[in-house]
Amino acid sequence: MTQPFPIMDTPDQAALEAGRLLFAGTSEFLKGVVAMDGLPAADRLEVCFAGRSNVGKSSLINALTGRKALARASNTPGRTQEINYFTLGDIYLVDLPGYGFANAPVAVVQKWQALLKAYLQGRVTLRRVFLLVDSRHGAKAVDEEIMSLLDSAAVTFQVVMTKADKPRGADLEKSLEATRKVLAKHPAAYPEIILTSSEKGEGLDALRAVIATME
Repeated sequence: MTQPFPIMDTPDQAALEAGRLLFAGTSEFLKGVVAMDGLPAADRLEVCFAGRSNVGKSSLINALTGRKALARASNTPGRTQEINYFTLGDIYLVDLPGYGFANAPVAVVQKWQALLKAYLQGRVTLRRVFLLVDSRHGAKAVDEEIMSLLDSAAVTFQVVMTKADKPRGADLEKSLEATRKVLAKHPAAYPEIILTSSEKGEGLDALRAVIATME
């Protein structure tokens, strides 16, 4: 019996080369957006990265693009609440604010949640959300909230497990199994999981290939 939500196989050579070429190009920060009317023109395909605070989004974006400080992490609520747009060839990479933070004021959290929902439900050029999950912990309740929102918005999301070099022994498999059980409840979930380590470079070529071959 096939394992539901398996770890993604290595893409074929053509896809890997497409990913290498795309991410070898110039990537630049375009703008930070705090309201829907600030979004750039919906004139190209875009993919976005979402995840809990400290899941490793900035590190992953920097590792993918080979730019050490392209995406910057910050603990300041003002910076954290922006939707950050980056250009890469003829697509947009979008870095969503980390969710699950406990220290931001309630009004800030509510404003961010409203912006997030508006963006996910109304951005017609959004092809896929890469939902980052820490390999040490697996999917949490707050991740399920975002998954349910993506289900209702009919936006496909694919789980990217980060920090895959950190769990020891059977801990990684336990985390994967727990995440698979969560994903089984969500119809918008893409059927493969990508396992990555920004520090070790694991899975980056596969993720680049997925983005480069998306239509």
